[in-house]
Amino acid sequence: MAFGLKKEELQSWKENVRSGKIDFLTHYWLDDRFPGCNTVTKVGCSDLNKLKAWGRQYGLQDNWIDMNEEYPHYDLFGDYQIKILKEEEQWTQIQRFKLEK
Repeated sequence: MAFGLKKEELQSWKENVRSGKIDFLTHYWLDDRFPGCNTVTKVGCSDLNKLKAWGRQYGLQDNWIDMNEEYPHYDLFGDYQIKILKEEEQWTQIQRFKLEK
C-alpha cells in the first residue's frame, strides 16, 4: 500500500519516465514481505538500456526492474535506497521521509 505522495509528484514522475529521463519517486509503503521498510523509492526510465546502465553502476541487477509497460522502474528500499539517494543527491526525499541514518 502506497501513501504520502501528492498527485502532482506522481504525474511529474510519470512524465519524466515516459520522456526517457531517470527519475526518483519516494513514498511511504507497507508490505508484509519487507518488515522494517516503510518507504520505497521508484527509479524509473522508459529507455530500458539507460535504466539498466544506471542500475549497474549501483550493483543492481537487470532482472530487478519492474517491467511495467509504461513505467519500468527499480524499487529501492532499505540500505540500497538510502545509499543510492545519497549518491544521487536526492536530499529533499531523504529529509522528507527521514531516511538519514
